[in-house]
Amino acid sequence: MASPRLETFCCPNRDPATEFITGFQPQLFSGISSCSAALSLAFTGLQLLPKHRPFRHGAPHKPASSLRILFIISVCDLLACAGMVVRSGVWLGSPGLISRISAGNSSDVWPQVFCVGGAMWIQLFFSASFWWTFCYAVDVFLVVKRSAGISTIVLYHMITWGLTLLLCVEGVAMLYYPSISSCENGLQHAIPHYVTTYAPMLLVLLVNPLLFTRTVSAVTSLLKGQQGIYTENERRLGSEIKIRFFKIMLVFVVCWLPNIINEGLLFYLEMQDDVSAGDLKNVRNAALITWFIMGILNPMQGFLNTLAFHGWTGLNVDFSRQRRRELPWDSASTSLAGGYTPVAGSTLLYQSHVQEIKKNLSANGQQQPSDAISVLSEDSESSTVEIHISSEQREFEDVKPNGASLGVSTG
Repeated sequence: MASPRLETFCCPNRDPATEFITGFQPQLFSGISSCSAALSLAFTGLQLLPKHRPFRHGAPHKPASSLRILFIISVCDLLACAGMVVRSGVWLGSPGLISRISAGNSSDVWPQVFCVGGAMWIQLFFSASFWWTFCYAVDVFLVVKRSAGISTIVLYHMITWGLTLLLCVEGVAMLYYPSISSCENGLQHAIPHYVTTYAPMLLVLLVNPLLFTRTVSAVTSLLKGQQGIYTENERRLGSEIKIRFFKIMLVFVVCWLPNIINEGLLFYLEMQDDVSAGDLKNVRNAALITWFIMGILNPMQGFLNTLAFHGWTGLNVDFSRQRRRELPWDSASTSLAGGYTPVAGSTLLYQSHVQEIKKNLSANGQQQPSDAISVLSEDSESSTVEIHISSEQREFEDVKPNGASLGVSTG
């Protein structure tokens, strides 16, 4: 899990609060966290596999940046869970490893190297997941306001991986100064590491809801402005967007709020003269409870995220070659420049076929406000978002083949 206490544990002269929390039933905690990580790893991988879907006519499309961001978030969660499985498995298989770390033997550095390396691997990819979640909120807002082009995803890569590596290395360097086997005593030298750990997490918790709210408001305004009315279709679409964003934030809060609570309790214990004092029993119990909750919920973020993004994708895995180059959820968003799908109701799909849709609408000689609303900036070559509301309860034979239908998906 993503807790700075795991990096602090690698110091032989760790603080009393870290010694207390990591020394309580370490094998039980490792077993619980490894089981949770293994389950999340298996189900997240299953969710990402391509599935059999009904054949749909239409030209193949290029995945939009928001779809790519969701995929990268899931990959980061997978890699972090894999690190948790390996670390917990080694700790369970070699109980003496923990005692060798605590001994601070400078001639036997491999236990500490494994401890630091494993903790940094997990911290790195969970932090990257936080930054990508923030970029997702930024992306869905930008594509509604002014559309994000292909170059934006490159900028996201530079920002997320650059900040993740910079903050992780800087925090660990300050924590293990002057060396891993001889860390400085006191809380002051560890504060930069704690700040770099929780800064991206707090950024998502505080800023993402604001960005999602602004996005929903912008979409609502666009839907109202298209025809000057706000029909049941538009209300249903707006509700679906709100629910999708709410599920994403709910998963994040459920999985990571225990970390903030636990860290606050441990900081309070560190400020006391005696961690084992009798009047601190309730605080210690609360810290232990949240510590084990963290071990369960942190790795489950990967699987819960895929459910929030795409729902349950099923067990009907498709390993055919035609599907291998597609993102597992891309086949649900199909370009209909050469065909149509008569679906009632509203859907949200991210796509990049703006120019084709514009040409089709222009060829019809009229605007079709109930069929498509493109949220684009002027002279944009590639859009990541379009909003589609299909006509209510239309009969199959009443739909014209040239009536282009396109959707927008928040996931």
